Amino acid sequence: MFTWLADWWDGVELWLAQQPFAIEFALVMVVLLPLCLGLARLIDRVVDRVSARLTGVRDVAEPDPVEPGGTS
Repeated sequence: MFTWLADWWDGVELWLAQQPFAIEFALVMVVLLPLCLGLARLIDRVVDRVSARLTGVRDVAEPDPVEPGGTS
């Protein structure tokens, strides 16, 4: 059904595996780091909103973002 996708992915994987380690590492970090950070942020927002709805308290303000290096 998705043989074209599997063939494309195999080609990308083969191309990436043939690169020197430094290029492989840089390419993976350029792609995976933003993807993982975005997915983590999405999961965080979804969990915050679901937990706010499940608590039953409607007047609770959203938490302030924590500043790096700041004191709480």
